[in-house]
Amino acid sequence: MKNLDQAGTFRMGTRVVHRVGYGAMQLAGLGVFGPPRDRSAAIAVLRDAVANGVDHIDTSDAYGPYITNQILREALHPYPEELVVVTKVGAVRGPQGSWDPAWSAENLKSQVESNLRNLGRETLDVVNLRLMFAVMGPAEGSIEAPLSTLMELQREGKIRHIGLSNATPKQVAEGRAMTELVCVQNMYNLAHRHDDALLDSLAAAGIAYVPFFPLGGFSPLQSASLSAVAQRHGATPLQIALAWLLQRSPNILLIPGTSSPEHLRENLAVAELALTPEDLRSLEMGSAPSAE
Repeated sequence: MKNLDQAGTFRMGTRVVHRVGYGAMQLAGLGVFGPPRDRSAAIAVLRDAVANGVDHIDTSDAYGPYITNQILREALHPYPEELVVVTKVGAVRGPQGSWDPAWSAENLKSQVESNLRNLGRETLDVVNLRLMFAVMGPAEGSIEAPLSTLMELQREGKIRHIGLSNATPKQVAEGRAMTELVCVQNMYNLAHRHDDALLDSLAAAGIAYVPFFPLGGFSPLQSASLSAVAQRHGATPLQIALAWLLQRSPNILLIPGTSSPEHLRENLAVAELALTPEDLRSLEMGSAPSAE
């Protein structure tokens, strides 16, 4: 299998992880709700990922809900010492699968306890506070109250490190003034680059940036330049999109998700994919960034 060392590593708090990781969202059922079609296949993909060097897995008790974390525990517990499991709190699932904000101190404490229980951990490696001031995308609003709750749980030893998800630059600054943040997880990809300045500032500060929807999410990235570069490298367009992220900044950590062993191998292979300056110019010109 491909050598993840070639993509390098980055420090997240007290741990150093490979820059190519794995996102567990797709291990739940359709719409990240309910059980997967094939639980044994989901377990096999997780074990395959770790066997091939993945040491950073992103998850949440909201996936399923609960199901993804339970699959993680079944597949990998007792966890390898080098494995960093990052989870998130701030949203719960409604009876029909809606994503509902849940930010009260009581709700956040309950979510942390649920993650601990379903993952089979005494301490969560990293907990991202998922901000939901708007239905879609980041929106302004003070994070002092919910972040204070996570800091309290950190003092109790239930959380090792804290990060933010779906955050604005102002909220990141507010969070950093309150406590150490080890990562920021926002939507970012070749076509959606609203976080360019934030990404660069975090790189300067040594803070990991973890893009979700690195391949476009529900609308996969497509462009003539992606296809052309992919053809030159004998790769897929989505592999090129991931490789571009790796070369965009050294603090980017990838968490592409899949429930397919074949797709997992394709994702891990980007660690060995080096884009040329010509490739980068072509991609920059051919994929107009969105300022949304």
